[in-house]
Amino acid sequence: MTMTVDNSIERRPFASLGHADHGWLNARHHFSFADYHDPARMGWGAIRVWNDDEIASHTGFPPHPHRDMEIITYVRKGAITHQDSLGNKGRTEAGDVQVMSAGTGIRHSEYNLESETTTLFQIWIIPKAQGDAPSWGAKPFPKGDRSGRLVVLASGYDEDQDALRIRADARLLGGTVKAGTSVTYDSADGRHLYLVAATGRIEIDGQTFEARDGAAILGGKPITMTAIEDSEIVLVDSE
Repeated sequence: MTMTVDNSIERRPFASLGHADHGWLNARHHFSFADYHDPARMGWGAIRVWNDDEIASHTGFPPHPHRDMEIITYVRKGAITHQDSLGNKGRTEAGDVQVMSAGTGIRHSEYNLESETTTLFQIWIIPKAQGDAPSWGAKPFPKGDRSGRLVVLASGYDEDQDALRIRADARLLGGTVKAGTSVTYDSADGRHLYLVAATGRIEIDGQTFEARDGAAILGGKPITMTAIEDSEIVLVDSE
């Protein structure tokens, strides 16, 4: 089911997302992925994948390859431990972000080595160019620093100096908004925004979005997100 808010905002209710329950992994897919295929949800601008994953304790993804994709992992609860064929290894905790530029090819594993279920968003963005060398990076982003505002967490633009680097015409932003308060975000014509409230409930242009609903938004005018409940917002702005 797709609910249209206006000509520039499309609500994608959580219950309408693709679903795959593998026991150790309970995944929801905002866009076509693996065995879930919806020709109307093949991507949004340069955004190709937005998976909402719940990974059981002491399980995870064994080593597997990627190439020519920018892969962002936003951890919402717990932690994920990454290891790759470049020799990188790191543990990314809730509220923090890791990025991987697959480039010419990289193998990596992602395991939940914690005693609790880990929940995360994994977002794939098509890079500006193919054939670059692969890389990986991670960075803590204290949630207090993004209270009441949206902070750029990963970006393909030089002006976002404090953000993790990606090789895409896109940026990832995150923010926490207290109930009854609002944040506004503006983007240029032709941009593609995808927004999810990881927690809470928000209102955009008079339409309510529940936690983990998706909002596909065309750029060109300011959008105001008002928190009905205390909310954690994750937003990608792409070409």
